[in-house]
Amino acid sequence: MEAVAEGLWSLAEQHEQRKEIGKAVKCLEAICQSPVSFLPTIEIKTRLRIATLLLKHSHNVNHAKAHLERSQLLLNSIPSCFELKCRTYSLLSQCYHLVGAIPSQKQMLKKGLELSASSGDGFVGRLWSCNFISQLANALVIEGDYNGSISALQQGLASATEMCYPELQMFFSTSLLHVHVMQWDNTSLVAESIARCNVVWESIEPDKQNQCLGLLFYHELLHLFYLLRICDYKNAAQRIDKLDAAMKSDLQRMQHVQELTIELDSLNNSLHSNLDHRDRSALAKKKAKLEEQIGSYSGMSSFGKTTLEPAYFGNVKRAWADKLELALPPIDGEWLPKSVVYALVDLMAVVFGRPKGLFKECGKRIQSGMQIIQEELVQLGITDGVKEVELQHSAIWIAGVYLMLLMQLLENKVAIDLTRSEFVEAQEALVQMQNWFVRFPTILQDCESTIETLRGHYAHSVGCYSEASFHFLEASKLTRSKSMQAMCNIYAAVSFICLGDAESSAKAVDLIGPVMGVIDSFVGMREKTSTLYAYGFLLMRQQNVQEARLRLASGLQMTHTFMGNLQLVSQYLTLLGNLALSLHDTVQAKEILRSALTLAKKLNDIPTQNWVLSNLTALYQQSGEKQSEMENLEYQRRKVEDLQQRLASARLSIHHNELISKVKLQAPQLNESNIKRSIVGPSQSVGLDIPESLGLSTPLPTRSSARLMDVDIARLGKRKI
Repeated sequence: MEAVAEGLWSLAEQHEQRKEIGKAVKCLEAICQSPVSFLPTIEIKTRLRIATLLLKHSHNVNHAKAHLERSQLLLNSIPSCFELKCRTYSLLSQCYHLVGAIPSQKQMLKKGLELSASSGDGFVGRLWSCNFISQLANALVIEGDYNGSISALQQGLASATEMCYPELQMFFSTSLLHVHVMQWDNTSLVAESIARCNVVWESIEPDKQNQCLGLLFYHELLHLFYLLRICDYKNAAQRIDKLDAAMKSDLQRMQHVQELTIELDSLNNSLHSNLDHRDRSALAKKKAKLEEQIGSYSGMSSFGKTTLEPAYFGNVKRAWADKLELALPPIDGEWLPKSVVYALVDLMAVVFGRPKGLFKECGKRIQSGMQIIQEELVQLGITDGVKEVELQHSAIWIAGVYLMLLMQLLENKVAIDLTRSEFVEAQEALVQMQNWFVRFPTILQDCESTIETLRGHYAHSVGCYSEASFHFLEASKLTRSKSMQAMCNIYAAVSFICLGDAESSAKAVDLIGPVMGVIDSFVGMREKTSTLYAYGFLLMRQQNVQEARLRLASGLQMTHTFMGNLQLVSQYLTLLGNLALSLHDTVQAKEILRSALTLAKKLNDIPTQNWVLSNLTALYQQSGEKQSEMENLEYQRRKVEDLQQRLASARLSIHHNELISKVKLQAPQLNESNIKRSIVGPSQSVGLDIPESLGLSTPLPTRSSARLMDVDIARLGKRKI
């Protein structure tokens, strides 16, 4: 009977290679359903293979889980079979993870840890222990138990250190960094975790570093999240360049492998034809050489030769080209699919480049990232009209990751369009965000606050300050982030200041005061620079000129040193130029305002240009420079006309009134949905907060006021530590 089983295994493998997965599963199920009994180990291996196929090629998690649970029952009566038991426990743990049964997953992982601890199987036993530890740490993160996850990962790191296995040490060190970044109770702990990762990474030989592409992306992206959060843009630039170079190199390698694979397929077809011995022998040698080349590029030791048992020791195997592994089997701790990582690199380039006014490059990266994500969403069956309740349960997590990335790219597009006064384009991107949210309200729950914030920015940009303050305050209520609550309150305060009446100014004071009281508690400089700007603007309106200059000068220095945010710098300069003008210091005012105008032109920020031009007109009048005044007025007239045309187009749009109306976006009630936030979980509720500022933007030319503009990178989570 063993020969029959091997024959069916071989036939199933052939069907899988031809992508006939249904036929492959039927071949294997014939063994399980046979009226003649096979040896228990044969049935167990077969069920493991079926489960692997189902998890790899379908969303039929429950069917896979049933096979694995049957394998577990069979293994209970067998005293040995250590590796089969470990594979079963590991795969079953992943099934429980996919269906959201975290308590069952933790119970299974504890069984695996007990088994590996009692095995006495040396190096292999420790590897399996590390596998179970990494999955357990991930399960604890999903439950929000960061300290428990950190404790588990420290245990794994200690084991990897005892094994003298630097790549595995790096895996656990980077996973620890990830949890610290998500928790972020103490900035020094995050910094220490990064320092430890750097030391471990340097201990890996350069040749081996090149083979650890998954670890490289994982480590570099987490380091980049940290740098952006503390507003260290200088070092962030180096990290982005390194990620871009790695991504480009990997894409070239994938292209080369694809070409070699096409050649290999053609050669295989030739081998099926009638050839004499000499030709067949020559082709066989050429085939072996091609397989060796492909194996060296793809990191596989024996390309095209997979075992009949689950190849990744209980972890779902995806084609190498789509996978960025963090460790070798049996760990196989993939963080995110390669396509997600590439889109994330695009997003990080946008986050870094947007405040510097690199809009052309940002536009290309936004399009690149969105194209990647939209292609992946189609692969998941998310096409036009598909809603949250229609998703396969096992697709919820990865769909959430793609959708969150898509929303963040759109969020940045809205910010860029508003900065460039492309109001109609900003409307379209914002409406897209609203439509995605309405279709996937549970998965995108954390985006509700972002959408309200962007509605506030749009309303403020088109001069609807009352509506803007409403949306900013609504956004503040919807977020749990203290940082975003503070920023939304500052945005609302600026909108109230722009309204200009006494009641609105009092509301602005009430909003700015509490934030000023806790300003030193925030990480980085984003909140401090924005708050100082708003406070300085308020003081200027209150005719407290000297105090306003002190606050604005301090904020400008911080913004220039730490943020590199051209729009915010230009608006600081405009306020300071206005104050210098009010003190009749025309020489300093002219120098400051010209600098502000240069930056506003670079950004194509028309409202700020008009604001500066109106101040320059007043300056020329004060200094008696009649010719300069006339030239400036003519240029200002053209810019005002340009802005008015853009505003008119925006107001004629069918989306304008909907976006500014004082009505919060309502998502449909999903009474029929069984999607639980704790299951969708990691990509939203325990994600990475990566804040940065676009700047404080200017008013319509008739107001000596300011428009706040900031987009907070939402959250990206983790599935596998």
